[in-house]
Amino acid sequence: MYLEGSILGFMDKLAGSSPEPGGGAASALAAAVGAALVSMVANLTVGKEKYSDVQDRIRDLLVSSEEVRGLLQGLVQEDTEVYGVLSKAFKMPRETTEEKKARKEAVQAALKEATMVPYRIAEQCLEVARLSEVAADIGNVNAVSDAGVAALLAEAGARCAALNVKINLTSIDDDAFTSEKWTGTQDILSRVGELREKVVGVTYDKLG
Repeated sequence: MYLEGSILGFMDKLAGSSPEPGGGAASALAAAVGAALVSMVANLTVGKEKYSDVQDRIRDLLVSSEEVRGLLQGLVQEDTEVYGVLSKAFKMPRETTEEKKARKEAVQAALKEATMVPYRIAEQCLEVARLSEVAADIGNVNAVSDAGVAALLAEAGARCAALNVKINLTSIDDDAFTSEKWTGTQDILSRVGELREKVVGVTYDKLG
C-alpha cells in the first residue's frame, strides 16, 4: 500500500518513470487530504462549550469525513492496481482472430474498470465538498480556513479525476457507457464547483 509508506516515498514514486501511480492516485490523495481537514475542523469543535448546540452534528460530521477519507485512501491504491489490469490486457497476444477478439474484450473490460475508479474518486470528492460546507458553517471558526482548503482540494480532486475518466472513455466502444459516465462526471464537477464557491465565500466572510 502506497499510503503505508512515507509521503516522500510516494512523491518519489509519483515523479518516477513508471506510469503508476499517476493522476488518478494523485486526485484521490488530494481529496483524502481535504477529508482529513474536515475531520480536523470537527475534532477542534467536539467538546467545545462554545459549540454545544452543534455537538451532535459535529460528531456526525466527523464520522462521515473519516469514512470518506478511508474510501479515498483506498482509491489511491485501487487506481494504481487497475492500471496493472489494463496494462496486462494490452499485452495479450493478437496473432489469430480468436486472440484479437479475446484481447479486445479484455481491453474494453479493463478500460471500463479503469474509468470507474476515477469516477468513484470524483463522487467522493463531491462528498468532501458537501462535508466542507458543514464544517465551514458550524465548525470552530478558528479553523474555518481549513474548511475552505478542504473545499478547494475537493474541487481540484474532482477535476483531476474527470481528466482520468475522460482519457479512458475515449478508447471505449460502448456509447451508452461513455455518455452516462461523462454526463455524470460533468454533473459532479458542476455541483462541486458550486459548493467550493459557497464554502470559500463563507470562509472569507468568517475571516473578516
